Amino acid sequence: IKKVAICGGSGAFLLPDAIAAGADAFVTGEMHYHDYFDHEQEIQIAVIGHYQSEQFTNEIFKTIIAERCEGVKCFLTQTNTNPIIYL
Repeated sequence: IKKVAICGGSGAFLLPDAIAAGADAFVTGEMHYHDYFDHEQEIQIAVIGHYQSEQFTNEIFKTIIAERCEGVKCFLTQTNTNPIIYL
């Protein structure tokens, strides 16, 4: 695998674009079951969970805001909003 396309959240709609761009693998947060079969053997697909694919973007946005908007206070919540509890 040399080229990877990534889309946080629900990125199934971008799978054809990833294939057209020549990606060897596509990582996203969620997909429908039949989306896998539509592109079997064209590309490796990794579905890592919607929340998991977005959980660190708040840190990225905080960094961007802090760098570009001097004096704006930003705080990250400590509340976990993932509705899925893994055992």
